[in-house]
Amino acid sequence: MGSIVWSLGAFIVTLGILVTFHEFGHFWVARRCGVKVLTFSVGFGKPIWQRVARDGTVYQVGLIPLGGYVRMLDERVDTVAPEDRGLSFNSKTVAQRAAIVAAGPIANFVLAIAVLWAMFLIGVPSVKPIIGQVAPNSIAAQAGIQTPSEIIAVNNSTTEDWQQVNLHLAAALGNEVVTVQTRDTNNRLRDYPLDIRTWRLDDKQQPMYVALGMQPFEPEVSLVLSYVAENSPAAAAGIQVNDKIIAFNGTPLTDWPQTRDLIMQAAGESVEITVERAGEMRTLEVTLGQREVNEQQIGFLGVEPTVAPYPDEYRFTQQFGLIEGFTQGVHRTWELMVLSVKMIGKLLIGTVSVSNLSGPVAIAEGAGATASYGLVYFLGFLALISVNLGIINLVPLPILDGGHLAFLAIEGARGKPVSDGVQEVCYRIGGILIFALMAIAISNDILRLSQ
Repeated sequence: MGSIVWSLGAFIVTLGILVTFHEFGHFWVARRCGVKVLTFSVGFGKPIWQRVARDGTVYQVGLIPLGGYVRMLDERVDTVAPEDRGLSFNSKTVAQRAAIVAAGPIANFVLAIAVLWAMFLIGVPSVKPIIGQVAPNSIAAQAGIQTPSEIIAVNNSTTEDWQQVNLHLAAALGNEVVTVQTRDTNNRLRDYPLDIRTWRLDDKQQPMYVALGMQPFEPEVSLVLSYVAENSPAAAAGIQVNDKIIAFNGTPLTDWPQTRDLIMQAAGESVEITVERAGEMRTLEVTLGQREVNEQQIGFLGVEPTVAPYPDEYRFTQQFGLIEGFTQGVHRTWELMVLSVKMIGKLLIGTVSVSNLSGPVAIAEGAGATASYGLVYFLGFLALISVNLGIINLVPLPILDGGHLAFLAIEGARGKPVSDGVQEVCYRIGGILIFALMAIAISNDILRLSQ
C-alpha cells in the first residue's frame, strides 16, 4: 500500500512539473505576442484551487492531473469587444500563432536541459558497461562477443554506462546490423557486428542489451550466509551466519541461483540442508516457509548470501562543472529527442510492437521507483518523460500542438486558413486516434500488472 501511495505521489509531482512547464511555454509566448490569456490551468475538471489575477487571468489547478490548458481570447469562440480584438489569438500573424503553439513542446525541451544540467552538477553514480556473461544461442553469442569486456561504443557512439548502451541499441532497432565496440582486460579493442534483422522488441521490461544476450557484470555471490532472519525457517533449524550451504536434500550446490531455485520449488516441505561450519559438515532438517507470489506458492528459507563488493574500478560518477554540465545536458536532451522520433517512426512501420506503449500506470511506477533511488535518478526520469511529451505533442495530429502547427503551415502556404469544416473532421479523427493509443497504453499497463 505504501509503495502505491509513493508512486501516486511521484506521478502527480512528475505530471505537475511537466504540465506546468508545457503550459507556461504557451502562456509566456502568448503574453509576449500581445494575446489576452483567460485561463491558465494545470489539470482538467473541477478546480481544486483557483485565483483571479488583477488582469483577469484565472489561474487554477484541476482535479484530474493528466494535462492542462491555456485558454486565450479568440473571436472564433468568444464574444470579443471591438477594443479587445487586437488581443485575440486569431488576430495575430501566422508566425506569432505558430510561435505560441510551438512554445509548449519547446518548454519541455528546455526543462529537460535544465534538469539534466542539474543532474550532472550533482553527479550521477554510474557503473561501466562491463559484459559479465553472454547468453548461449543469443545474437551476442552468434557475434562471438568475449567476456569480460567493456562496451565503449555502439555504432560509433560513445557509451559510458549501461543507460547509454540501452539508448543507442534502441536507436539501432530496425537496422540490419548494429556494431558493438568492446575493450577487453588486455586493453584490446574489437568491433562486433550484431545481425539484428530478425530482432524485435517484445518485452519492454527487459533492457535492450539483455534481449541481445549481453548480461552485465555482477559481483560474485558465494554460498556463505551473511544474514539469517529472526524467527525464520533457517533460524528455527539452527542455521547461522557464516555457514556455507553445501547441499540441498543431498544435491551438491554450486552457486546461489541453483540454491535459490531449489528452495523456491520446495514450499512448505521438510528438507535436509548440509552446511559447513568451522570446517565441519552438518546436515540440518529444515521445514521451509511458503508465501504466495503471482498466485503461486514459493518456498523461503530466510537467509541472504554473501555478495562481493562491486570493484572500485568499475564505478564512477558522471559529474561536470557549470559549462560542461550544461553542454552535457543539451547533448543528452538531443539524444533523447532523436531517439523519441526514431521510436515513433518504428512504431508506425511495425518494427516496435504497440505492446511497448506505456500508460499512466507505467509512468507512475517509473516516477516512484526513480524517486526512491534518489534525486539524480528522478531528474533523469523527469527529463526523459519531458522530452517524450514534447515530441509527442509535435506529432502532426489534430488536437495536438503538431496538428495546430500543420494547419498553420497550410494557412501560411495558401494565404488563408483551413476551413472550419475540414478542421472539425480532422479534430474528430485525431481525437479517435489519440483515444485509441491511450486505450492501448492503458491496456498494456493492466496486462503487465496482471502478469
